[in-house]
Amino acid sequence: MKPLVVTMGDALGIGPEIIVAAFARGELDGAVVVGDVEVLRRAGAPLIARIDAPADLPQVPPGCLPVIVPPALPAGLAALPWGVVRAEAGAAAALCIEHAVRCVQRGEAAAVVTAPVHKEALAAAGVPYPGHTEMLQALATPPGAAPPPVRMMLANDELRVVLVTIHLSVRRALDAITPEAVLDTLRIAHRSLARTLGHAPRIAVAGLNPHAGEGGLFGDEEAAVIAPAIAVARAEGVDASGPYAPDTVFMRARRGAFDVVVAMLHDHGLIPVKYLGVEHGVNVTLGLPFVRTSPDHGTAFDIAGRGLADPSSLIAAAALARRLSAD
Repeated sequence: MKPLVVTMGDALGIGPEIIVAAFARGELDGAVVVGDVEVLRRAGAPLIARIDAPADLPQVPPGCLPVIVPPALPAGLAALPWGVVRAEAGAAAALCIEHAVRCVQRGEAAAVVTAPVHKEALAAAGVPYPGHTEMLQALATPPGAAPPPVRMMLANDELRVVLVTIHLSVRRALDAITPEAVLDTLRIAHRSLARTLGHAPRIAVAGLNPHAGEGGLFGDEEAAVIAPAIAVARAEGVDASGPYAPDTVFMRARRGAFDVVVAMLHDHGLIPVKYLGVEHGVNVTLGLPFVRTSPDHGTAFDIAGRGLADPSSLIAAAALARRLSAD
């Protein structure tokens, strides 16, 4: 099987630490890291083998962390203090993502696993994307082509949630919730999870308003926007139902009534998943022409460099990437 490529994430967050810790546990065997050698050494990697491409992995001595250093990576990252927003770290994180994606697109790697980035650092570096999802969508778009519709899914052993909107203010997100956006989300969730589960997923659609609008008393988006999209999806063979009250549908899905919940807003969907424990959650970008997973947490600047970071979510992300890319 081709190797995974794991991006370093923000050099000043916990990404390098959780990579080193996961490798030390043997959970990143068959993976290569795209990042900065000195940053990973500062994070605790005792032995590092610098390589040029994933194909060089078989030549790496046992116990050595295999690292690909992208061209033009900013110098001096390891001399910067932990836990601060720096443009250099944002630029480096973006370069690592770009290089990892190119490896997969050239057929050199099976999937991309991304360590956390910091959105302020990306912005400080002039990166024109607010996060991984939007950047990966752009990198997956051939010149002159329309970007593929993609969606964020967060998943753990108890709950899966796919989002209609992600990194937008709530005011902007409300305008982005259209019948077309909801229908695209249902189609993407259906296609992606049908491959993973081996059967058509049972999709619960959460409403936007309290009590799913309570028959129009608290808003009409459920009737005017969400329900029409569900009807079209069902006519296409998608097993979608709702809209359900968003304050209870996640409990029903966790108890087995549904395979996945489609949520309208970022925090509506992510709070329930993360409450169940970020150490086991995985972020998956659905709709890309390649597999990409990530830990279900951020850069954790408050504990970076202190040896407290838990690699469990990264380990889960790597395991899921292997499983999805083997399908």
